[in-house]
Amino acid sequence: MPILERTVPVGFDEASPSHRFVAELLAQADIQLDGQRSWDIQLKAPGVIDSALSRGNLGLGESYMKGDWDAEQLDELFYRLMRAQLGQRIKPTQLVYYSLRSRLLNRQTVKRAWEVGEKHYDLGNDFYAAMLDQRMTYTCGYWKHAQTLDEAQEAKLDLVCRKLQLKPGMRVLDIGCGWGSFMAYAAEHYGVECVGLTISKEQAEFGQRLIKKGLPVEFRLQDYRNEHEQFDRIVSIGMFEHVGHKNYREFMSVVNRCLKDDGLFLLHTIGKNLSNTVTDPWIDKYIFPNGELPTLGQVTDAAEALFVVEDVHNFGADYDRTLMAWHQNFEVHWPTFKAQYGEGFYRMWRYYLLCCAGAFRAREIHLWQLVMSKKGVLGGYHRIS
Repeated sequence: MPILERTVPVGFDEASPSHRFVAELLAQADIQLDGQRSWDIQLKAPGVIDSALSRGNLGLGESYMKGDWDAEQLDELFYRLMRAQLGQRIKPTQLVYYSLRSRLLNRQTVKRAWEVGEKHYDLGNDFYAAMLDQRMTYTCGYWKHAQTLDEAQEAKLDLVCRKLQLKPGMRVLDIGCGWGSFMAYAAEHYGVECVGLTISKEQAEFGQRLIKKGLPVEFRLQDYRNEHEQFDRIVSIGMFEHVGHKNYREFMSVVNRCLKDDGLFLLHTIGKNLSNTVTDPWIDKYIFPNGELPTLGQVTDAAEALFVVEDVHNFGADYDRTLMAWHQNFEVHWPTFKAQYGEGFYRMWRYYLLCCAGAFRAREIHLWQLVMSKKGVLGGYHRIS
């Protein structure tokens, strides 16, 4: 959708203090209001600037969803905004409530934990099948030697299996198993038995297809806090973002309880740089209710006296490429889902995928894989890459 002409309605007050302030701020990231480049912001209705100043990304995202502004290359726009750290220079007045709520309330209780499953993961298996790889892997791919999304996701799954040093006959617990891509891969290629936990009914129902293929996998529709069996290995890929800082220690305690003394635990999670930041209110409202990104320090603090951290691997830049591949699939298949979801959903989902891609590109957020043991691996743990 090339932007070739000025789209601001007559009557916009470009001399207003807020307009001048934002224009000067954006210039530090080489972004223009109503410029001609693909990452420039095109204003289409009044109120966008004031909404962004008062409500941060919540106001900016909602005005985008309504069509009040546009940018041909959203991912590049957000990359530039975040790389220049412009968000740290604006303190939206109306976001105090979100900050207090995040710090004071436990928004990831057992009851609340099911909300993200209902609102996000239960959108429909057909929708996710069209956007994701053939294995339905909704986490970061590993692009070191991969050229396609399918190759990147298979490489990630194999990387996890090798880091866990899987052997035939082992029993593996997958906390937040999604559609079972890891369990199916590990069972097929490494001869292990898997138990997966999910809070999504759609994912649990999809998992029955794997069971019908004769794979030794089991889906349990339950919260992780209710698991008590012991396993040789435990993995959690892309679920820790839904745990919340008030529950990090409990999460690690559950893993410790369920892991055999000589076992290994692999945690695959998105993380952030600063601990004093709160969940983006737009992401919280429209994409991942009650989600929260940890810092590396919060993860290791939660593991203290429960685990020895054997290895930390950051390949967050690969999430940029993964998200762009998902976005390409989303655009290609959107005509199939347009009547079902509507234009507002299209703009919301596009904003989500490309905003996140820009954040990973800017190194504002990361993807970490940590390998942990209960007592330390004798002789040392050796990194697999």
